[in-house]
Amino acid sequence: MFKPLILYIGLRYTRAKRRTQFISFITLTSVLGIALGVTALITVLSVMNGFESELRERILGMTSHTTISGPYGVLDNWQNLEQKTHQFNHVEAAAPYITGQVMVNADRQVSGTVLQGILPELEPKVSEVAANMKVGAMQDLVSGEFNIILGLELANHLGVSVGDKVTIITPQVNSTPAGIMPRLKRFNVVGMFHVGMYEYDRNMALIHIDDAAKLFRIEPAVSGLRLKLDDLFNAPRITQNLADQLGDDYRVSDWTKAHSNFFRAVQTEKRVMFIILMLIVAVAAFNIVSTLVMVVTDKRGDIAILKTQGLSNASVMGIFIVLGGIIGLVGTALGTVGGILLALNVETIVPAIEKAFGMQFLAADVYYINQVPSKLIWMDVYWIAATALLLSLLATLYPAWQASRINPAEVLRYE
Repeated sequence: MFKPLILYIGLRYTRAKRRTQFISFITLTSVLGIALGVTALITVLSVMNGFESELRERILGMTSHTTISGPYGVLDNWQNLEQKTHQFNHVEAAAPYITGQVMVNADRQVSGTVLQGILPELEPKVSEVAANMKVGAMQDLVSGEFNIILGLELANHLGVSVGDKVTIITPQVNSTPAGIMPRLKRFNVVGMFHVGMYEYDRNMALIHIDDAAKLFRIEPAVSGLRLKLDDLFNAPRITQNLADQLGDDYRVSDWTKAHSNFFRAVQTEKRVMFIILMLIVAVAAFNIVSTLVMVVTDKRGDIAILKTQGLSNASVMGIFIVLGGIIGLVGTALGTVGGILLALNVETIVPAIEKAFGMQFLAADVYYINQVPSKLIWMDVYWIAATALLLSLLATLYPAWQASRINPAEVLRYE
């Protein structure tokens, strides 16, 4: 069906004559439509992959891979459990924590905040906060001195810097002769961190775990243990094994449960976006139908002569499948190259556009991150290119079948 003669004729029909310039224009628009659709699809999926990867890294930089807590939210004798966790497979490190909701006040500014008590010597083993300190160091949190480290966005909102004082207001209350009063404690600001995720930079503060225990009145207990695993993507299975070994006295949870809805929503959005953008490719691909129908109409005399010389119906179909396939192949190739180049340079192009027009595409107070990341996954590129080629070939079948049904006697009668 695809003998060299068929390939030669199909290639020859791609070159325009003076009287078929309009057909060539339609062919060009089909090629450009497929190229633009494939470019958009590769670029958008790469950006979405980048968002997912970036968010996962930033979330897991602040969230533990696995958490062990007591049945009532309080964990006693955590030191023994911390030593015991080192005997479990796949557990690399463990650190205690105390967490609670508080209000932070500085002058006339007030903000709701998640206050987390940590051990400065163990916390760097399970989170990335120490690596993202902008001012100060984790070691500045000293037991009994009531020092605090704020997220950079929270510090900016409160209008404080290192050396200033803030007041922590807890949900617990004190009974005094004057009545029920909220519990207040002054803390010294000794540092600020910036992890690049607004949710944490704006709504989190860190203090020493001993100070947190006194503040929330749970000493010597803690809220739980945060574990770092050697394979975070295998966290559900590892966590289940830990739960089976520890028994019913502890509650064990992993990061996939804490953020399962978020990452499931990202995956769903990727699938929907793939379908939507693939429809754009399909529309461009099916422009090939109109192109080939016009070519068939224009070449009816040629087809009739070829059939009288012994060319079979299958060979006639082959000519137009080759012609449509070339259009699809060129468009897919151009789109794939363009999409790869654009996806690899999005992180450079977007800041340049923002700077040129004085605008910001992603505001940090609206979106989780304020940069446009990109992660090119080659398997996505293969699937997109293969699907675009398949749609292009499917679009050739009807015009090719119509060409194969041409009756030479009827056509040549009027030549």
